[in-house]
This record gives sequence, C-alpha cells and structure tokens, in this order.
Amino acid sequence: MCEPKQAPGAQDSAPRRLKPAQLLFEPPEAVADPEHFFDLESIEDPRELLSRSTELALAFRAAADRATEYQAVAAAQLADPRRFDRLPTAVIAEHAEWSEDYTKKMVEFGRDLLRGSSARD
Repeated sequence: MCEPKQAPGAQDSAPRRLKPAQLLFEPPEAVADPEHFFDLESIEDPRELLSRSTELALAFRAAADRATEYQAVAAAQLADPRRFDRLPTAVIAEHAEWSEDYTKKMVEFGRDLLRGSSARD
C-alpha cells in the first residue's frame, strides 16, 4: 500500500512520523532489543529462515489489507451523507494524513465494502 500523503493545507513544517501500531504478540523485552524481530535473528538454517520470514511477510500483508479495509469502512461511515455529523473528505484526509484524492477513493472502497456486507446479511 502507498504511504499516506499529507493533506492539502496541512502544516508543512516537519513531517510527523507515524508510530507503527504495537505488535501485541511480541514480548516487551523483545521490543527493547532493536535486533530482535520475531526471533528470526536466532534461526541459522537459511531454509527455515526463508520459510518463517515468508510466513511473517504474508501475515503482515494480510493484516495490512484487513486494516486498510477497516480504514475504508470508517472513512465511508464518516462521509456518509445520511449522517447529520458527516465529515467532508478534506477533514477525513487531514485526520488520516491522506491526500484528498486518496480519501475519495477510500470512501468509495468503504462504500463498496459496506454494500457487500449488507448484501450478505
């Protein structure tokens, strides 16, 4: 997935670094060691290392895709014209640190997802 773009009119001073979400299944002591990553550094067999790191990469991609779907649904809900408190796409873009064009695409994607889930219900 592409990096989020800064919303038009947002502060152009120092770009804010987004802190990645904490990986809850990594023990706290592992996070303190910058060389530690899901115990991959301790695997000496290259075949096993490739297999395990591939499993992790696929799991992270699936998690990123799922999180993106939730972002899209939330954006669609926030932009829903039926809501009295709906937000303009510019406000959603600023909040999510996306470009306005990307926000419009995410709102449409979210609407598609919501239509799909209501059709299955």
